[in-house]
Amino acid sequence: MPPSDPSVAPAADAFQAPFWLTHRHAQTLYGALFVPQARPRWQRQRWTTPDDDFIDVDLLEGKGDAPVLVIFHGLEGSTDSRYVRALAHSAQRAGWAVVAPNFRGCSGIMNRLPRTYHAGDSAEIQWILARVRSRHAHVPLHAVGISLGGNMLLKWLGEQGPQASRLLTCAAAVAAPLDLHAVGDHLARGFNRIYTHHFLTTLKQKAQLKFNQYPGLFDLAATLKARNLREFDDRFMAPLHGFSDVNDYWTRCSSKPWLTGIRVPTLLLNAQDDPFVPQAVLPQEQQCAAGVIRDFPARGGHVGFVTGPFPGQISWMPGRVMQFFLDPHDGARSVR
Repeated sequence: MPPSDPSVAPAADAFQAPFWLTHRHAQTLYGALFVPQARPRWQRQRWTTPDDDFIDVDLLEGKGDAPVLVIFHGLEGSTDSRYVRALAHSAQRAGWAVVAPNFRGCSGIMNRLPRTYHAGDSAEIQWILARVRSRHAHVPLHAVGISLGGNMLLKWLGEQGPQASRLLTCAAAVAAPLDLHAVGDHLARGFNRIYTHHFLTTLKQKAQLKFNQYPGLFDLAATLKARNLREFDDRFMAPLHGFSDVNDYWTRCSSKPWLTGIRVPTLLLNAQDDPFVPQAVLPQEQQCAAGVIRDFPARGGHVGFVTGPFPGQISWMPGRVMQFFLDPHDGARSVR
């Protein structure tokens, strides 16, 4: 991304990877698996969905009429993911309330219906935000989506256009897989196959559980033989959620085409060295609405953004998101 691009916004303190953790895979893996991050003292509720299924939602109370932050996790993540913990901690320190949904089947308990969650599930985003807004009618409501959750949130924002402002004050998406074709195929190559293997391990376990609930719903043998996300999504995710095949699924659910329709102030935060998201996928200014602020640090990996001396910390990303929510219009400068 050109360093003189005036539509690329910096954080107050631009991200700097520490000397001991500069590689993109090191940032990604250490940030996800090893960096210390305390667990919030969640209060869990079970919410019934409009189609009579359920999700488990973790909550933190805020102070008085403070804003509310909704956090949408990524593929095979949960509210126990380190990035969710870090965002919740940052919001709680500011006195904000936090609402962190676990997508269907991600709380450790398989959901009831044949469906699960998927990359373009904007209807799920809609009813969750509407329910939160109904409970917090008179305070600012902000939402951040991480990775797959970011794609879901961006797609919803673009679909809703100006109507989204009835529910949300501001939004942010971190490391969103904006082009599912490019990202899905990129994860099938080289070292990235390590990440694909990790995702497929738990995805196949859930596919087995879903088949046990609904025998014959899909081709289980073919699903369990999937070697990459393209094959898995073609055999499991697409048919379960009404798509003709993986190409239909990935095309209809990619959020990048929806960026020009966004009318809520929105931060796109993606590292240029993200091993999941090829740099060519990151949008140019003309591919975004005027209120979409692009912040693309050179380093950070995939939702890594680990800073400081060993053992490091992951407070930079939550701080950048909170900074944007507090002042979404302070984004016209560039240092990159």
